[in-house]
Amino acid sequence: MEPHIVIVGAGQAGLQAGETLRTAGYDGRLSVLGDEAHLPYHRPPLSKSWLAGEMSAQQLAMRAEAALARKNIVIRTSTLVVELDTARRMLRLADGAQLHYTGLLLATGATPRRLPCVQECEEAIHVLRTRDDAGAVSEGLKRCAAHGLPVVVVGGGFIGLEVAATARKLGLAVTVLESAPRLLSRVLAPVLSDWYAALHRAHGVELVLDARVAGVRPCGGHAVQVSLQGGQSYRAGLVLAGIGVRPNDALAEAAGIACEHGIVVDACGRTSAPDVYAAGDCTARRLEDGSLLRLESVQNAIEQGRAAAAGLLGRATPFTAVPWFWSDQYDRKLQIAGLSQGAQAWAVRGDMHSGGAFSVYHFRQGRLVAVDSINAAKEHLAARAVLALPVQPTQEQVGSPGFDLPAFARAAQSAAG
Repeated sequence: MEPHIVIVGAGQAGLQAGETLRTAGYDGRLSVLGDEAHLPYHRPPLSKSWLAGEMSAQQLAMRAEAALARKNIVIRTSTLVVELDTARRMLRLADGAQLHYTGLLLATGATPRRLPCVQECEEAIHVLRTRDDAGAVSEGLKRCAAHGLPVVVVGGGFIGLEVAATARKLGLAVTVLESAPRLLSRVLAPVLSDWYAALHRAHGVELVLDARVAGVRPCGGHAVQVSLQGGQSYRAGLVLAGIGVRPNDALAEAAGIACEHGIVVDACGRTSAPDVYAAGDCTARRLEDGSLLRLESVQNAIEQGRAAAAGLLGRATPFTAVPWFWSDQYDRKLQIAGLSQGAQAWAVRGDMHSGGAFSVYHFRQGRLVAVDSINAAKEHLAARAVLALPVQPTQEQVGSPGFDLPAFARAAQSAAG
């Protein structure tokens, strides 16, 4: 069989893998299959500048069609894969066509979770994952503005809070319903959760914590009513459910590929099936201690895409970089380096209450494991460098008035050679 690498998924991971293959010298047949009607586009702006009408479609696109053509990358849009047969190295498409592969990358992404208690008013309840989702949310926000209706966001995670900030920027009344006792509880320390709560309240957002949605029903005109288990209710012209995602691993699982909270891969993106790799939000990476790590980020998609492309060419290139993430809300940019889950102590540098820059340093068993920075890009970049080194600052050093993380990073890098 002539070489034919197939990439299922035309998002960040899939496009990165295709470009890496071409850059690395692969000149064989390459098929990139996307189930959306659009060419690859940036997802992070969908909840922010794109939703606010501040970006054009050209700016949202990852690559111009001409740039893809120069790299000999053809994206097949609106193409759905319904079956994978790893024994025959074959994919069956929704239109009945079959594609045989010599190497396969699954970059199938994730699907937003939906509210389980929705009955007759699904058209008023939205999720935000795709460009089409964002278009529907945008139209809903316009209806809210036209009819003087508020927005209700279910879920106080990054997507929900970014949409809340965008809606407030557009002048709409916003209520955020979060089932946990604090915002962003899965990813941020309580000190930052409290800071974000104060930030949103200062911008006029009503926050309701420990809020569990019992149902949503029409209440006349363009409005619906969101009811909580405690009996409270909130009128809305648009309801956004930002309650997490599920990895799209059904295709792999049906083919007998190991899946556990996502398609299980190693540091090179290999799955349990021969010549089948996976990358991006659909994956769960098996770590050296046997645990699984799921990362939903642009960086993870890019780096796993590169690693998987290298693996498909027979070159093992493990992805071991320090994880990093970001979120823009109002005029504040959060940049996270490392993973703070399980941290036992933290130290704050800067003034959290002056409106300036500050960082929160997270320690586990006395070792620095993550740094969350607000409007402090240089400190974030230094944190990414330091966390990749064998020597990190202690909590006592971070707490001293004259501590300078960028200077520490330069010294540590020099010492490491």
